[in-house]
Parts: sequence; C-alpha cells; structure tokens
Amino acid sequence: MTGPAGSPRVVDRQVIELSDASVPTSRQPYHAVMGARRGDRTALERRLRGIVERVTRRSLTRLLTAYRRRGRTVRGLVLVVGSVIDPATIGNDHIRAHALEGQLFRTALERAAGTARLACATHVERGLYQAAAARLKRPPAELKRIVTELGQALAGPWRADEKTATLAAWMALARAH
Repeated sequence: MTGPAGSPRVVDRQVIELSDASVPTSRQPYHAVMGARRGDRTALERRLRGIVERVTRRSLTRLLTAYRRRGRTVRGLVLVVGSVIDPATIGNDHIRAHALEGQLFRTALERAAGTARLACATHVERGLYQAAAARLKRPPAELKRIVTELGQALAGPWRADEKTATLAAWMALARAH
C-alpha cells in the first residue's frame, strides 16, 4: 500500500512462505509435535521451529529485495492474526496446537521484520474494523466499501484476508503520516 492516508492505493499483493514444502510437518509443527513420541517431542519442536524461523526470514528477505529492485521502499510490516491468546491457557490439546502454531508464525514474522529493521504491528482480525474506524476516523461500513474498491486495482479475486491486510496496512500508513 502506498500514498497518503487520505487516498491510499494497493500496489501489490504477495504470499510469502512460512514453512518448508519439503518438510510437510513444518506447515503444522505443533500438530506434528503432538503426534510424536513423548521422548522425541522437544527435539522435533526445536527442529520445526528452526525451519519456520529460517524459511520466514528468507521469504521476507526475498520479498524486500524484489521490492527494492522495483524501486519500492517498505517502511513497515503489519500482521493480521486470528488471536493472540496465550496457548498455555487452552486446555484442549488440539486447539492449543493451533494457538501455538499461530504464535510461532506470528513471532517468526515479527523477528524477521526486526532483522530487516522494519517496524511491525499486529492486529487481531476481530475488532480490526472498529480499531480502523477510530484511527482513520471513518465508519466501519465506509471502510469496508473503500477496502473492497481498493482491490479492484489488482487482477484476480480480492479475498477477505487480503481486505483485512489492506485495512491494517492503511492504519499503518495513517500512523506514519
């Protein structure tokens, strides 16, 4: 996203890898840990966390390099997540595994941003439109309409996750100006 906060534009959308396709268990590492033998869990968790950290850092570095080559400067990274709940507070093993994975991928991105010296903000998806309404001083319904229209500049479908990412980026743009 670029431009003044009053009239932002979406200039690109990309997907970066957070797991290694050659290590399928890195897509859901805590599910793999949960299914491992008790004595193997710690080593497996450490290995899979290392893979996620490495792949995430490499993916973000490649993206930033590609943008620099196109003359674009990235000033920050904004994450939209489903939850920031402490996984230790979750009693159900399967739900806790999902929460641990969310926490791992989020912190891997935050660390990669730090390594790249980029500011990084995290927003919880539920409540994002209300937070944006306060920051951007526009009602949520208007923000939804504008974000939907912003996606028309790009080819292909404009998915809900891309819309929330755009809204979060708009908030960061407004904060920077």
